[in-house]
Amino acid sequence: MPNPRSTRRLIWIGVPLALVVLVVVFWSWDWLIPIVDARASAAIGRKVTIAHLHVRLGRIVEVTADDVVVANPPDWSGGDPPLAAIRTLTIQADAWGYIQGHGLVLPVIGIEGPKVLVAETADGTANFRLSIGGGGGNSSTKIGDVRIVDGDAHILIPKLKADFNARIETQGEADAAKIVVDAKGTYAAQPVTGRLVGGALLSLRDAQHPWPVDLNLANGPTHVALNGTIQDPLAFRGADVRLRFSGPDMAMLEPLVGFPIPKTPAYQVAGKLDLQGFSKIRFEDFQGRLGNSDIAGTIEEQPEATADTKGKPKPAVMMDLRSNRVDLTDLSGFIGGTPNRSNTANPTGQERQAAAKANASPKLLPDTPISVPRLDWADIHLHYHGAHIEGRDMPLDDLTVALDVVDGRISLHPISFGIGKGRLLGNIELAPTTGKNVHARLDLRMQNLDVARMMAATHTFDGAGSVSGVGAIDATGDSLASLMANGNGEVKMAMAGGDLSAVLVDLTGLHFGNALLSALGVPNKTQVQCFVGDLAMQHGVLDFKAMTLDTGEAITNVGGNVDLGKETIDLALKTDARHFTVGSLPTRINIGGTFKNPSIRPGAEAAARVGAAAGLAALFAPLAILPTIQFGTSDADDARCGDLLRQARASAGGKALPAPQEAASPTR
Repeated sequence: MPNPRSTRRLIWIGVPLALVVLVVVFWSWDWLIPIVDARASAAIGRKVTIAHLHVRLGRIVEVTADDVVVANPPDWSGGDPPLAAIRTLTIQADAWGYIQGHGLVLPVIGIEGPKVLVAETADGTANFRLSIGGGGGNSSTKIGDVRIVDGDAHILIPKLKADFNARIETQGEADAAKIVVDAKGTYAAQPVTGRLVGGALLSLRDAQHPWPVDLNLANGPTHVALNGTIQDPLAFRGADVRLRFSGPDMAMLEPLVGFPIPKTPAYQVAGKLDLQGFSKIRFEDFQGRLGNSDIAGTIEEQPEATADTKGKPKPAVMMDLRSNRVDLTDLSGFIGGTPNRSNTANPTGQERQAAAKANASPKLLPDTPISVPRLDWADIHLHYHGAHIEGRDMPLDDLTVALDVVDGRISLHPISFGIGKGRLLGNIELAPTTGKNVHARLDLRMQNLDVARMMAATHTFDGAGSVSGVGAIDATGDSLASLMANGNGEVKMAMAGGDLSAVLVDLTGLHFGNALLSALGVPNKTQVQCFVGDLAMQHGVLDFKAMTLDTGEAITNVGGNVDLGKETIDLALKTDARHFTVGSLPTRINIGGTFKNPSIRPGAEAAARVGAAAGLAALFAPLAILPTIQFGTSDADDARCGDLLRQARASAGGKALPAPQEAASPTR
């Protein structure tokens, strides 16, 4: 007979063993899915579901989840697909090392077939903002390798006009693995293609080994290339990276860099990118070309250096720029102009179209609106020096600018041009007002402006002497054109002594013989006794109350007005010779038309010199907005110019001029 004790022992051993066998045979890891779903959903604040769960036990435990889906927000109105769907997610964990207290080691994380949607709706609602709580991480967790196979991300953000796909994969094995991303679609309403090759994803966490990066991006005609290494990418520090930009217009960089840039001609620049955490970014020692100008320097941005009026952080940008040779046309976009010209080497189609549009416009002054809200995107501090100004028709030699933009207010202190041995300096303040307008004030100083240099720009006239003074203008508008159309003030200018090509007198007095000699390039010179001007500016109309030139041989008077709003000219010049000569006809010369198409009547000799007037216009355009000039001439010069001004008030271009409100002398 069986031993009862043996039977009971078999039952006590066999039943548990049978239960273990039954559990192993019939156990399903899917039974744990509700727990896993709940824990994952709570961790990221978004519903997470898993279709199947598999576990392979051993020293290295391998957990595999199939069809993992991360849902869009509950109030999401953008439809399907979900935020993320992963065909297979595999995580390996070193269980034995964890039991021995070595921390959690994950030798491999494998992601197969991830499909991600990064999207916003038209009202700005985003599906990618997750509510991830802190304190859930484990600093002792170590990850060996992350592998991504057949990854795809779709980025759809209407406010950025972005709709592109990115293919994402890791290539290579373990330590040699690289992350490769290929993007294609549209960004900022322009076609975009890009390729990023980076180091292993896990080396992002290793500050001891620089992370290699190689990025090439084309956004429409704009090209960006970045290659080098980053010491600590997650902390945004320690970049040893070369950054290159090129394209037809720097304004097209705004979607890529995140802040507005004025229009420019074609450019290419390259320099070093330095990352000093999220507190400072430097693009340093860069060099390149901007149209016909060279450009170099350093730009530094502190993303959250200050705050706006609502307390929201905003960046501060410091720029130290320089050019050895600068064409001022390349900088016209900074005042709302079109920085394109027909003489640009190998102009792009866009440049040719912009130049043709500018040439077709009947107006000369830029009417591009000043974008007041965009002035407050950051506080900007700029220093720029152009050592030599290009342009044979430009009577300017060099340029220095010190500019600050703080809380939307622009201050230039100063903008300074060299003219021979003298300088033209201006302090300009632009402050936003109600609506889209800005209030502008200009304080300007002339320091011994070199007449010889100004006359040389005409390629016709010679001269000597200098002009000095100060001035101011006050205006409100939303563009340079409207500011000039609304400007108020007055202008006075004078020069005592020196000499000036007799052709200026000969043409206005129709001295046929001398004008012919000048046309043949044999100009005669005559001494300048005094030159004075007394002009008033009201609502953009510059009235020539008096402008007189005394050469010792003749007196030339100018009268009329210039309408800066309509851009029209209505001036009359008349010369009276001190001594009668054959061919000396005191006939009035009328200058009319528009800024872009001036006309001079009568006389073929005068018509032959219309081109020379264009060179002078480059100087007199800024001088035309000077008010209240005080002159630094000697007492003897003051007296001489005072007498001349009194004569000018009696007859200027044959037109009577109003008497001054104060003393006749322009030196007071």
